[in-house]
Amino acid sequence: MTELAPPLFALAPTTTPADQNPAIIYLARLAPGSRRTMQSGLMTIATLLTGGRHDAFSLPWAGLRYQHTQAVRAALAERYAPAMANKLLAALRGVLREAWRLGQIPAEEYHRAVDLTGVKAETLPSGRALTPGEIGALLRVCANDPSAAGARDGALVAVFAGAGLRRAEVAALQIADYVGEQGMLTIRSGKGRKDRMTYLGVGAMEVVADWITVRGNVPGALFCPVDKAGTVTIRTMTAQSLMEALAKRGQQAGLAPFSPHDLRRTFISELLDAGADIATVQKLAGHANVQTTARYDRRGEVAKRKAVGLLHLPHYPREQS
Repeated sequence: MTELAPPLFALAPTTTPADQNPAIIYLARLAPGSRRTMQSGLMTIATLLTGGRHDAFSLPWAGLRYQHTQAVRAALAERYAPAMANKLLAALRGVLREAWRLGQIPAEEYHRAVDLTGVKAETLPSGRALTPGEIGALLRVCANDPSAAGARDGALVAVFAGAGLRRAEVAALQIADYVGEQGMLTIRSGKGRKDRMTYLGVGAMEVVADWITVRGNVPGALFCPVDKAGTVTIRTMTAQSLMEALAKRGQQAGLAPFSPHDLRRTFISELLDAGADIATVQKLAGHANVQTTARYDRRGEVAKRKAVGLLHLPHYPREQS
């Protein structure tokens, strides 16, 4: 990668103890999933700044000044999609905040260094929303499978598409987190370590009830592995195994490839299409920012399609040669 900010090259690697290292302290505040992502991001920033001479833990972060952070922003904007660039900038700001809190960087220099505008771009959400017919086809193939895996996978579809949970959130669900009479799911330590409650509709509740009848009410993970003999083992499934189970059912239903997040996208989009209040949908989805929820709003696209339909271009049959 191109080396940036030559003045940094003269700085020696930091030898401060762990309890004085702003990168270590910043990462320690994060949830495990975010910690891995942000540590990788800090490694990227250290490489950009020093050409690989420092890593996230040896870089003297307190020595960064406005010109260095602006150079990082420019490089990230050039190399990464806006969402990823902004995530890495958030990590940079977080480490500098810890350096300031530790008294390693003057307040004035800190505020200058973190005065970074976000990388802006209008991008469409990746992936796709499934149609009601596709959701129905998934549930049908699961219902047609009399094994315990069929009941479990039907419940997986119901929770992903009926509650819009993230993969890690579904994997972490315990049977105690579900109140069947109300269809209420308690999401503990969701993204950003935020707890929330969400709900299933009547149809989804019935599908989940079928799975619990097979699984039993033994304490432990709500969704569990099922072996080829149909034996249910009460332990947590990995996020990867959840994705593989859904992919298998998608193939059986003859659907185009989709991801678990596409079922979450379907949940959010369908609620917005139905006229649900966007702030309520934000809470159900567990989005920190309502702007994230708004990216799934398809109503503007429907309006544009209807507007274009008002135009009429004459069509003349082509003469045959």
